[in-house]
Amino acid sequence: MSACLALILLLAAPEDPPALDRLVGSAVPDFTLTNTLDGKPIGLRDQAGHAATVLVFTGVECPIGDLYLPRLIELHQTYAPRGVAFLALNSNAGDDEPTVAHHARQFGLTFPVLKDHDGAIASRLQVERTCEVILLDAQNRIRYRGAIDDQYGYGTRRRNPVHHYLRDALDAVLDGREPDTTASSVAGCPIDRSATNPARPAPRIRPAADSIVEALRQIEPDIDPDSLGSVTYADHVAPILRQHCQSCHRPGQVGPFPLLTYDDARRHADGIHEVVESRRMPPWHADPRYGQFANDRRLSAHQRATLLAWVEQGAPRGDARREPPPADWPEGWTIGTPDLVFEIPEPFIVPADGVVPYQHFEVPTGFTEDRWIQALEPQPGDRSVVHHIIVYLKPPGTRLREIDALEHLAGYAPGDMPTALPDGIAKRIPAGSSLVFQLHYTPTGKVRRDQSRVGIWFARSEPKYRARTVPVLNSKFTIPAGDPNHEVRATSRPVPRDTPLLGFFPHMHLRGKDFTYTAVYPDGSREILLSVPRYDFAWQSYYWLKEPKILPKGTRLDCVAHFDNSTANPALTEQDASKPVRWGDQTWEEMMIGYVDLLEPIEPPADPAGE
Repeated sequence: MSACLALILLLAAPEDPPALDRLVGSAVPDFTLTNTLDGKPIGLRDQAGHAATVLVFTGVECPIGDLYLPRLIELHQTYAPRGVAFLALNSNAGDDEPTVAHHARQFGLTFPVLKDHDGAIASRLQVERTCEVILLDAQNRIRYRGAIDDQYGYGTRRRNPVHHYLRDALDAVLDGREPDTTASSVAGCPIDRSATNPARPAPRIRPAADSIVEALRQIEPDIDPDSLGSVTYADHVAPILRQHCQSCHRPGQVGPFPLLTYDDARRHADGIHEVVESRRMPPWHADPRYGQFANDRRLSAHQRATLLAWVEQGAPRGDARREPPPADWPEGWTIGTPDLVFEIPEPFIVPADGVVPYQHFEVPTGFTEDRWIQALEPQPGDRSVVHHIIVYLKPPGTRLREIDALEHLAGYAPGDMPTALPDGIAKRIPAGSSLVFQLHYTPTGKVRRDQSRVGIWFARSEPKYRARTVPVLNSKFTIPAGDPNHEVRATSRPVPRDTPLLGFFPHMHLRGKDFTYTAVYPDGSREILLSVPRYDFAWQSYYWLKEPKILPKGTRLDCVAHFDNSTANPALTEQDASKPVRWGDQTWEEMMIGYVDLLEPIEPPADPAGE
């Protein structure tokens, strides 16, 4: 067995998962917990006389859980008059009662929120994740357990649920019937159980440190043999989180919780284990076989193994004096104070849940002459709800509905850096142009207000090269209904001269599956420059080359994308997949654009005297 295979098996060999229908049909013993909203005790026996009781397990910093809170409020308002009681239970060891109560009031919960100290009730009922609901009948027997519905998942959100699990189970129990579905899988966050709690479930993955070291030494001979013998936050984990995670996981950023301190990391240790083991985090989707990128977020094999081993060893802190100092994260603008700021005309109200269509805002520049721009930084007004921003250039006389033909000026996606060009290189904004903001909002469970903006820095000297973001696109496709792997191709014009290539930005919507850029050289040879084998609409990234790639005169770029318009795509409902899909701005439509950033020389103005 190869070292790579041994390591993969070692780190990814989970025990059999628990049965979905565990304890269904059994009665839940009485318990009494404190209602964090008023400090009074509430027992399960206090629900006697109700036709049914819903227990829902919540957490303070779970993004999927927050999305479901408005849904739970609606269900409570609908079913409370029919004799159904709702009780929320917070079993996270790191969520204290005041924090739980504040979170519940922020979201306007209309039913009691109980603190399950030490996760005792979660352990008794074999609950592993937030967002799990357990439906009890009048005799407190479990009649259904699992998800509320299937609208929201890990990085996916449908316009509407396909299965209304809890609602359908409630209707069945109230009508005296057996629910059609008695159990379902749950998308949520791992419940944080204290390491001192004897009821804490054993970790699902238990790698042996010596075996990990040996496997890693065969892959990377320079690894210190003792580096994974005893892993601590101070010596090993904090530097990794600082380098790879804190750009998003800090206050005011898109990460749903901070990872700046040991306590932050310890509270989310199980979640860190899960997203690192599954490679969901850090988000980076380029195939490592092609190209080298300046903004590569990937963890090395050593870093992945270190984080996994730290969690398995109980997340020890080590010597706090050895922890690296907090990073000096910039306040406000990342690259200094801009020369000029353009803001969308008025705040946009983002609803608490659901799917928001793309929003477009046109902002006139007021420029009376052409201006050269050396840096641009789009900035969300509320980072928690801004999925991405694309700022387009709209020259005079261009219609907004032709947005696919507009020049791409700059973009924002969580964790990406602003566009900052070196001296001698700039982008041009013609006189009389407008900026068009395309904003994709993602609700978080609370109504929010956003007024995004873009800062620009003028070139300090006459540029020698113009930077352009050029779209390689195909807008004439039709993705058939139910097709799981529809291919769409686009080809650029040959470059008219030797041309430096700076980076890439592939763009598709919910059906996007993979995207590949290939250079076709004048001699007919081909080279893959970027491959994104698992495109993720939730994490659209720029891919900036470490060094510019010179495309010889006559080179063209071929882009190939595949789309999944079938029910196997977790972002689609059966109704979505039953229709052919064509080009369109909205997420339920599709795009196929392979943006590339190129440099072209600026020709000096002709001498009017002909000299």
